[in-house]
Amino acid sequence: MPFSKLGLCHPIVSAIESLGYTTPTPIQLQAIPVILAGKDLIATAQTGTGKTAAFVLPILEAFNQERTLRGKRIRALILTPTRELAIQVADDVANYSKHQSLSSMAVYGGVDTEPQKQRLIEGIDILVATPGRLLDLAHQRALYFDELEVLVLDEADRMVDMGFYGDINKIIDRLPASRQNLLFSATMSDEVIDLVDGFAEDFTQGSKAHAAVEITISPQSTSAPNIDQWLITVDKDTKSALLSHLINTQKWDQALIFIEKKHAAAKLVAQLEKRGIQANAIHGDKSQAMREKILADFKTGKLKYLVATGVAARGLDIGDLSRVVNYDLPFKPEDYIHRIGRTGRAGASGEAISFVALGDFKNLCAIESRLNHVIERKDIAEFPVRKVVPVSILNHVRTSKPPQSKSAPRSKAAFNANDKATKKPPSNTPEKGPETRKNKHIWG
Repeated sequence: MPFSKLGLCHPIVSAIESLGYTTPTPIQLQAIPVILAGKDLIATAQTGTGKTAAFVLPILEAFNQERTLRGKRIRALILTPTRELAIQVADDVANYSKHQSLSSMAVYGGVDTEPQKQRLIEGIDILVATPGRLLDLAHQRALYFDELEVLVLDEADRMVDMGFYGDINKIIDRLPASRQNLLFSATMSDEVIDLVDGFAEDFTQGSKAHAAVEITISPQSTSAPNIDQWLITVDKDTKSALLSHLINTQKWDQALIFIEKKHAAAKLVAQLEKRGIQANAIHGDKSQAMREKILADFKTGKLKYLVATGVAARGLDIGDLSRVVNYDLPFKPEDYIHRIGRTGRAGASGEAISFVALGDFKNLCAIESRLNHVIERKDIAEFPVRKVVPVSILNHVRTSKPPQSKSAPRSKAAFNANDKATKKPPSNTPEKGPETRKNKHIWG
């Protein structure tokens, strides 16, 4: 089905087609009609599935009729967990709305507030923001929310993980009760369900019951099938030499390399450069301007090898990124999935390589259990391992039938703010169609 059949106007369809998109992804196919109908939405979808367009396009359609904005007012607010993601989403909004007379911008920390405050004076149709900077601007009376029509929480699970639960509730307290609410999350964890429950209490006004539609596109916490995953067991003291060897012998064109510590990122860059490999790093200690330049160089291909801490695990959208390297294996399976999700996006193929030392065995087992398969191992003859990493027990217990999920199906009261005792984990059913939640206390 083409985008034009989803009820989008010609200026939007033309902008999409100029970017090379012709067919909606599953999340877009299901979410766009729901949002255009004015309904609230709770969507579970992995990164790389086209979820940004799934909420941006119908907002642009709803705002297609010109309207005069009062000063310092906004019509749509998109909250994101990181500066990088805010910038990326704002870029997408600008690209999709290039044939429309709509204003948009991103506000985030790490930069001077004055230019942002000046742009807000005339009012903005679509504002993309990180929670902290948005509250800062609100406290300075640089913007008001009384004309807000749509609230989007993008990557809600990430915002909860990063400690923004309290800030989000402070923002919610400032918003008008009559608005459309859209929540997108890669996983529907207990913490995210609690977040929705808390919102439900704030959203419920009067006696009118509102229904939120729930959409689940992919199995919870699984990786894309088009990503070739493999690992190399390695001793910790030979990691950087192994990485240099792979870059040179396998002639990698580009790689996003994830590492845990900020000081280790700088050290790895220096080690690579000593071997003639130009690289750079992004982490929380670098200025926003420097991070933006490094990311821009990486996106254009000027920079081939980018070393990143978890700050870039989400929100970094490189259209043709062919390869992700877990130089340090993450502690959480969800982080592994989000990291490798930087490649193999929008149906393209990708490669994910992980370096695994003996001390990583417990984390590896947790990741393989979540994936429900053992990650392929490859040996590099030039790098024999002194400390052997055992093979996951999954290799010995797999049968023709996958193990049953321990998660019980979600009850009808899962999102009921007044019935939290009955709350159950979300369903793991893939490609789940729209499902309306008719509880009284939901996103009212």
